[in-house]
Amino acid sequence: MRAMVLETQRSPLVLREIPTPKPGPGQALVRVHACAVCRTDLHVIDGDLPNPKLPLIPGHEIVGTVVELGEGVDRFQPGDRIGIPWLGWTCGTCRYCRSGQENLCDSARFTGYDIDGGYAEYTVADARFCFPIPKGYPDLQAAPLLCAGLIGYRSYRMAGDARRLGFYGFGAAAHLLIQVARHEGREVYAFTRPGDEAGQQFARDLGAVWAGGSDQSPPEELDAAIIFAPAGPLVPQALRAVAKGGTVVCAGIHMSDIPGFPYSILWGERTVRSVANLTRADGEAFLELAPRVPIVSEATPFPLEQANEAVEALRQGRVQGAAVLTIAPETEEAASRS
Repeated sequence: MRAMVLETQRSPLVLREIPTPKPGPGQALVRVHACAVCRTDLHVIDGDLPNPKLPLIPGHEIVGTVVELGEGVDRFQPGDRIGIPWLGWTCGTCRYCRSGQENLCDSARFTGYDIDGGYAEYTVADARFCFPIPKGYPDLQAAPLLCAGLIGYRSYRMAGDARRLGFYGFGAAAHLLIQVARHEGREVYAFTRPGDEAGQQFARDLGAVWAGGSDQSPPEELDAAIIFAPAGPLVPQALRAVAKGGTVVCAGIHMSDIPGFPYSILWGERTVRSVANLTRADGEAFLELAPRVPIVSEATPFPLEQANEAVEALRQGRVQGAAVLTIAPETEEAASRS
């Protein structure tokens, strides 16, 4: 099979012809249709996240069709269209797993980091951590739901019942979650890179009541803010924007250093919290909600062999919505059946 392989961090991916994997007990072999490119992939490639499996096939927002099942798998059948997310395995026995916090499992393994991912024609995954794809979602639009959507939704829920909600960084996750927020009657204030007028207009087109640069103050105090951009200086910026009792949620797996800030902007029972990974319950809840909103993904397709170009476009902020690698064409029957 063809795969885009990371051989060493801080280097481009390389197109390789490698053997197709075989499913072991509890696993599914999946023919990959599409795999979205996530900012976490950039952090793995760029070396921000240390010690990945190497060589590695990145990618953890995977949509494909089950080809073969390993021993003991009974929740899917060959031909089912499924999604494979970031969380690929947990121990099931630690205190976090036993308390419904499997996202914090110290032994967890992650797709496209510890486990080969979806920048390939085939992949294998633990079937327990895969999800059925909602009916009617084409592969291109379904792939971003598997991380930008799932972890974005966990971040969104951590913001509580905020009526005025700020999104710092308006990319793959924010463009999905603004649709949930509008569905629930909330106001969204969007912050982009300073000068990114196209990104600000994109946010307004999706229903933001205000959009501006991350160096600006919103016209109203926010009840909560979610920081999707991996920039530590946005934390004090967001704290200054939220009202007393408000929450600032840091949604990424990696962030540059947070600069020192005066206690006065935290005082007033403001809260700063992070989001770590996702649980299977998060995935089930979000994928049940997505077609009811309905959430529509804005996606820019790239062929598999242009994965480096897709990564660079995301790094440079040249993608509205999500970048998605298209690998095997789906059939209309598959999209309607799944």
